[in-house]
Amino acid sequence: MRVVVTGAAGFIGSHLVDRLLAAGHDVVGVDGFTDYYARAAKERNLTGAREQKRFSFLSVNLSEDDLSPALEGAEVVYHLAGRPGVRAAYMQFDQYWHENVVSTQRLLEALKERPLKMLVYASSSSVYGDAEVFPTAETALPAPLSPYGVTKLAGEHLAYVYWKNFDLPSVRLRYFSVYGPRMRPDLMLSKAMQAASDGTVFDVYGDGEQTRGFTYVADAVEGTILAAEKGAAGELYNIGGGSSITVNHVLDLLAEVSGREIKRRHVEPQPGYHRRAGASITRARIQLGWEPRTAIRDGLEASWRWFAETADDREAAPKPAGG
Repeated sequence: MRVVVTGAAGFIGSHLVDRLLAAGHDVVGVDGFTDYYARAAKERNLTGAREQKRFSFLSVNLSEDDLSPALEGAEVVYHLAGRPGVRAAYMQFDQYWHENVVSTQRLLEALKERPLKMLVYASSSSVYGDAEVFPTAETALPAPLSPYGVTKLAGEHLAYVYWKNFDLPSVRLRYFSVYGPRMRPDLMLSKAMQAASDGTVFDVYGDGEQTRGFTYVADAVEGTILAAEKGAAGELYNIGGGSSITVNHVLDLLAEVSGREIKRRHVEPQPGYHRRAGASITRARIQLGWEPRTAIRDGLEASWRWFAETADDREAAPKPAGG
């Protein structure tokens, strides 16, 4: 089967590309290499894929370029491209709007007349904000607390609009705190590993007792593929770790698996902060047959091994935009 992955050079996207190639699919990877973090890191993410004959890559700006060459013959499209990051979106909203909303609308427009089996749209748990019910099901009213969450929710609505009006089949996934090898350098666990390695102080927002539903990247990829294969068009699915853990606890576990002290300093929460996040995954269990299988400790061990093995590659890498 011919599949397209947007955001193919990114964290989750590159893992998805690898899994699809291993399953025997012909994969077209699409990425615009935005300046959110170093291009060299993204290029390394595709090292294995580029060795495969069934992989082709196109550098495409989804909000400006002609998308037809990338989409020719596509049966399934995984739309993971977008500008991530909660805090930077306050200062760079125009960029977030173009890369998360305009790009999504242009992709949908380019797909609406094609005989597509499924579009999988990658959204975020940030659309829930501080949800009133915990763990949070897909039926909860979205109330994002950040401009980033607003743009991801807008993308969800656009996918729904094109399904209802043009019969473009799509499913929408809300990822919860995905982590693992190839993590973006701006993610909390990446910063914590860097602090542990350098012996520097790691800033913890608030008291550290906020909960997050950490999801190992291999589990997230499995849920993404199952959504394309078994998901019901128009449906929403939470893709979360299945349980929640406090930031303090995950930092304690990281210190144990790394054998390094993580010096902590508690600072004031930033805009977009939410106290609780945890996914109800009943719908994904029933409809997709999906279950997260990686324990948090095992995932952290794999993440630390990757971090240690790639230390030299990060030496000269610039810091990600927006901190």
